[in-house]
Amino acid sequence: MTELEKAAAALKSGGMVLIYDGDEREGEADIVVHAQNASPGVIRTLRKDAGGLICLAVDDGIAEVLGLPFYSDVLSASRLPIAAMECVRTAYGDKPAFSIQVNHRKVYTGITDNDRSLTIRSLADIAESRTGAEEKRARFLADFYAPGHIFLLIGRGIEKRHGHTELSLELARQAGISGMMVLCEMLGVGKALPKADALAYAARHGLVFLEGKEIIEAANKAD
Repeated sequence: MTELEKAAAALKSGGMVLIYDGDEREGEADIVVHAQNASPGVIRTLRKDAGGLICLAVDDGIAEVLGLPFYSDVLSASRLPIAAMECVRTAYGDKPAFSIQVNHRKVYTGITDNDRSLTIRSLADIAESRTGAEEKRARFLADFYAPGHIFLLIGRGIEKRHGHTELSLELARQAGISGMMVLCEMLGVGKALPKADALAYAARHGLVFLEGKEIIEAANKAD
């Protein structure tokens, strides 16, 4: 079994996987898990062991159904002075994947492990329901509010962008699960956790460590 196959199997069984985007990009390893499996315990692990921003990446099809915009588009359309703050390109060359930030309406503060788990898994429930697009969007608008504590990211497609958003969503596609992936950057002292340390963490915890190029190569072969 290849590392890619092991990663797909781990995600399908509710486990976590590490994805390293590449030395030429952010040079970061993210812990990723499918949204349906983002229990309070998993959120706690991401918060304590990774330490970065806990985000929910959604594929463009789900984003379209829910009516999610890119946040950069929200800024550019604004008539307020903050429209000038729109980030067109990051230091590593990409346009940001950020959308809006949301909470489920049943949370209290929205930031606790229980609250973030509720928000993420409730969103996954909507995305995976067998109802039509209009009903899904209606549920989303009724059950969530913004701003909140879960940062949503929209995938632009692995053929257009090689960020953790696209890499995790492509891995989900290859695993045959829905495009709703939770991810969190692994941080070190003052910067991203060094690759060697991320590899050591994966080994200690029995987790699969994937290079972004492995996911991209598999996607290109599939085409």
